Amino acid sequence: MANEPFIRLAAFFGIFITVAIWESLSPRRQLTTPKTLRWVSNISITLLGTAIVRGLFPVLAVTFAANETNLGILNQASLPFVLKVFIGVLAFDLIIYFQHVMFHAVPILWRLHMMHHADLDIDVTTGLRFHPIEVILSMGIKIAAVIIIGPPVLAVILFEIFLNGTSMFNHGNMLIPPGIDRLLRLMVVTPDMHRVHHSVVIKETNSNFGFNFPWWDRLFGTYRPQPAAGHEKMVIGLSQFRNYKLLTLPRLLALPFVGNPGLYSPGLKGREPKSHD
Repeated sequence: MANEPFIRLAAFFGIFITVAIWESLSPRRQLTTPKTLRWVSNISITLLGTAIVRGLFPVLAVTFAANETNLGILNQASLPFVLKVFIGVLAFDLIIYFQHVMFHAVPILWRLHMMHHADLDIDVTTGLRFHPIEVILSMGIKIAAVIIIGPPVLAVILFEIFLNGTSMFNHGNMLIPPGIDRLLRLMVVTPDMHRVHHSVVIKETNSNFGFNFPWWDRLFGTYRPQPAAGHEKMVIGLSQFRNYKLLTLPRLLALPFVGNPGLYSPGLKGREPKSHD
């Protein structure tokens, strides 16, 4: 517990630097907007969100788990410690999957989440780019999940590291050979799998909601293996936000309140995209 912040920080920087170098040396797609402007905005909003959450939640999800109370399902179960950790991580990931679906399906939540999707390119910094209010709500959901599930503190620490790391990995703009990608996505959400979710096409935006494990999308029918236009030609972002000069930090913060939410709700029937093959 005492080393938890250091462990998380070391994992964060290690994964961020690795993915950033990888996507620079072997990019999957050519970027369409100035990288410096995007990185300044994306990293600034990440730092802002982190500072706000740390200020509002001096007691984080991992602290709730560390209290070792009798609350939660797993605290009532007589199971081996390792199995409790595994179940805890799996349960957290399923909850985050449903949280992601909810942020697309509920109009007021979509207004917050569309800031993440308004990025006109996708790379390691996109995986960190979430509106501070969405980050606050997400932390509240995690704390509630800890109370309900009752996982060991190790499960919470591992999940937080996995979630942060896989978000940077599966938003990365790096080329992974198709054969390796097919094997990887049996166990983890890959960049090619998640990139479909950032397509401008409504049907594709409302697919591939998973962050860590790819199984939930297959189980609940939201899996889409590839974008119809192909990864090199697919358009990233949202149809109503195409001017990168307007996507500065102040405008990103204001986006949920003044931006056009578009027609991206899963309840709206977007046309099935035609393949460009």
